[in-house]
Amino acid sequence: MVCFRLFPVPGSGLVLVCLVLGAVRSYALELNLTDSENATCLYAKWQMNFTVRYETTNKTYKTVTISDHGTVTYNGSICGDDQNGPKIAVQFGPGFSWIANFTKAASTYSIDSVSFSYNTGDNTTFPDAEDKGILTVDELLAIRIPLNDLFRCNSLSTLEKNDVVQHYWDVLVQAFVQNGTVSTNEFLCDKDKTSTVAPTIHTTVPSPTTTPTPKEKPEAGTYSVNNGNDTCLLATMGLQLNITQDKVASVININPNTTHSTGSCRSHTALLRLNSSTIKYLDFVFAVKNENRFYLKEVNISMYLVNGSVFSIANNNLSYWDAPLGSSYMCNKEQTVSVSGAFQINTFDLRVQPFNVTQGKYSTDCSADDDNFLVPIAVGAALAGVLILVLLAYFIGLKHHHAGYEQF
Repeated sequence: MVCFRLFPVPGSGLVLVCLVLGAVRSYALELNLTDSENATCLYAKWQMNFTVRYETTNKTYKTVTISDHGTVTYNGSICGDDQNGPKIAVQFGPGFSWIANFTKAASTYSIDSVSFSYNTGDNTTFPDAEDKGILTVDELLAIRIPLNDLFRCNSLSTLEKNDVVQHYWDVLVQAFVQNGTVSTNEFLCDKDKTSTVAPTIHTTVPSPTTTPTPKEKPEAGTYSVNNGNDTCLLATMGLQLNITQDKVASVININPNTTHSTGSCRSHTALLRLNSSTIKYLDFVFAVKNENRFYLKEVNISMYLVNGSVFSIANNNLSYWDAPLGSSYMCNKEQTVSVSGAFQINTFDLRVQPFNVTQGKYSTDCSADDDNFLVPIAVGAALAGVLILVLLAYFIGLKHHHAGYEQF
C-alpha cells in the first residue's frame, strides 16, 4: 500500500489518502478523515468504476468504462456537524467527481445517496461525443447501518441510471466514528450474507516452453440479465480461464453454482457481468453492427489470484460470436476468446443472445457448429465430382479404343 502525506481539507481536518497497488493496478481508494482534534470521524475503503454510454458525432452510440481514476483529490469531504452530515467528495480526471452523503438517526446511520459527475468534454475519454459538458446522475440508497458498526460489502453492487452504470465492490465504510476508533463490529450487506464458497483455483508453474496441465471440461451455467420484469439477455456456457502472470500459468474453471450475474441492456449495447468471491467482475460487452448483427466487442476482468494479487485485463476491440439480430449464437464445441497474450477464455456448450429476447427464451440459432457439417459435405461433393470425371474419361477412352479396332 502506498500512502501519501496528510493534507488539510478546509473545514474538516486532515485527510489521509492511500492508493492500494498490487501486481496489476486495481484502483482501490482508502480515506481516513479526521476532525480538528486529529481523531478519525469517517473511514472508507472501496473500489468503483463507471460505464457510460454516449452518442457520437456520427449518431452512433459508444460505451466507455472509467476505472483509472488517476490523481485523486478529496476536496469538500467533511466530518459533518449539526447542520450537515458527513460527506465523501472525490475528484479525479478533468471534470469527474463522485460524492457520498451520510445521515444519522437515533441508533443508526445511513449511506443516504451517491452522485457521479462526468465530463463528456474530456476528449481523452469521450473523443467523439456529440454533446459536450458535465452530466450528473444521482442515486438514493438509504442503506441503514447500526451506529458504531463498520459496513462491509465485498460483493459487486450495481447502480444504473441515465446511460450510466456504477459498479462498487470491496466496500468498507463507517461514518460517525465513535471516540476516533474505527469499529471492529461489521455490518454485512445482504449479498455478503448469502455469499458461497469460492471456486477452487489450480495453479501450475510451467517452464518457458510448457503449458499448464489441461483441466476437465467446465460445467455449463445459465446466466440472464433482466430489464424490469423482462429478460433481455440470455447466456449458457461453460467457462475456463487461462491466465498467465509473472510466468505463472493458471487454468480456472468457473463454477456456475457460486457465480452471480448482473448487467444491463441498451438498444445497441448489452453487458453481462459475472462475479463471485474471487472474481470481482468478468464483463462480456456486446454491440450491434450495421443495425442487423451483434457480436462480442469487449471483455474485462478483475479477480484475485491464489497469491493474493489482483489480475486485471480489458480489451474493447474484439470481434467474436457474430450473429444476426433476433437470433442466438450457438457453438457446442470448444472455442477460445483471446483477450490478450496473458488471458484467454475457453468456452464450451455456448449459447448467447444479448438482444431481442422474447418471453425469456432463445430465438433461432446461428450455429458455428454448422461449419463442421459443411466440411465433410464439401469433401464428399469434391470426391464425387472427381469420381464422375474419372468414369467419364474411362468410358470416352474405351469408346475410342473400340472405334480404333473397327477401322481395321
